[in-house]
Amino acid sequence: MPLLQVSGVEHSFYGVQALRGVDLAVEANRITGLIGPNGAGKTTLFNCITGVVPPDRGRIVFDGGDIAGLRPDQVTERGLVRTFQIARGLPRLSVLENLLLYGARQPGEHMLPALLRPESARLREDALITRAVAIARRLNLYPVIANPASALSGGQKKLLEIGRALMTEPKLILLDEPVAGVNPTLAREIGEHLKSLAAECITILLIEHHMDMVARLCDHVIVMAEGRRLAEGTFDRVAGDPAVQEAYMGRRRAGVA
Repeated sequence: MPLLQVSGVEHSFYGVQALRGVDLAVEANRITGLIGPNGAGKTTLFNCITGVVPPDRGRIVFDGGDIAGLRPDQVTERGLVRTFQIARGLPRLSVLENLLLYGARQPGEHMLPALLRPESARLREDALITRAVAIARRLNLYPVIANPASALSGGQKKLLEIGRALMTEPKLILLDEPVAGVNPTLAREIGEHLKSLAAECITILLIEHHMDMVARLCDHVIVMAEGRRLAEGTFDRVAGDPAVQEAYMGRRRAGVA
């Protein structure tokens, strides 16, 4: 059974149909790419899956449970988290504070532990600090761990987005253009981080327009166009599909050449 199953999902904005019955499945423990031209509905689909907007119709089943219509925090609690295309962080908080803010099972979120400060709460806070520092080291953010998020480079902000997602102890991470606007060296580094996460049984679904990144990272690729799934398979298979070339890849190649 797929970790994520989307069936017949539809969503409209003021009468304009952005999703027209999307069906797709994401298998566990691998990196799946979601590609397609601008306006295909990819980010809207991410928003529906993660509770930012509710689907008008359809089912979204994650890890055996229907999550369609749940709030974003409820979706995150189940182990599904996403990053955003424009990575900002909370600018006046340090890298460490940004990471800690996303830690799972925060004792300060409940009144009595926050006021009474029992031993269990202190132990959990210590565990979150240890996890945040380990994630910062893993993502090469430790040298800037005390810096405010506003002082980070664009690539470091992308890494911080990934780090904040990891703080939630996810089963599935949805990444919206994780290397957009990032220099090639750091883009390769981000790709290596993603491969290592997949090797540790964290499933990844990513939107990406850099086809070399998709070809290098993704075990499976799903193509969307006009609010529907158009094709899926290995990168080589979808790249050779005439319908995909007409709807997306041919247009992009012509524009980039």
